[in-house]
Amino acid sequence: MSEWKQEQDEKDEKDEKQQGEKLWGEKWQNDVLSGVIWALILIWAGCVLLLDTMGVLRPFPFLSGWSLIFLGAGLLLLVEAGVRAVLPSYRRGMRGRVILAFIFLGIGLGSTVGWALVWPLVIIAIGVIMILGVLVWNRR
Repeated sequence: MSEWKQEQDEKDEKDEKQQGEKLWGEKWQNDVLSGVIWALILIWAGCVLLLDTMGVLRPFPFLSGWSLIFLGAGLLLLVEAGVRAVLPSYRRGMRGRVILAFIFLGIGLGSTVGWALVWPLVIIAIGVIMILGVLVWNRR
């Protein structure tokens, strides 16, 4: 009788684990906003690379194609975080997205403004985001 109970418990644990994984997967599959933002980032990158290849960016020697790609990606991720902050139906963890946005913005601005100025500002922004995450966003 005890072997049967142990097997049943193991089976129940396995079923709960699979159901939990399924729910987590479904949760992120239904994240339309994130899918749209990443698609827009790819479209932006393709457009910038095409314009760079066609020579449209040559009159702006201070902007490289990759700098523009990272700047656009960072701005789009900030837009996503803003939408998530404003619309309750899309509200989800956004701290990681904001940190990634500032890293992308830092990469994009680094070659234009200068790494010595940009990276300290990015690190400060990430620290502020972490503090806000602990003090403000976790209370919601």
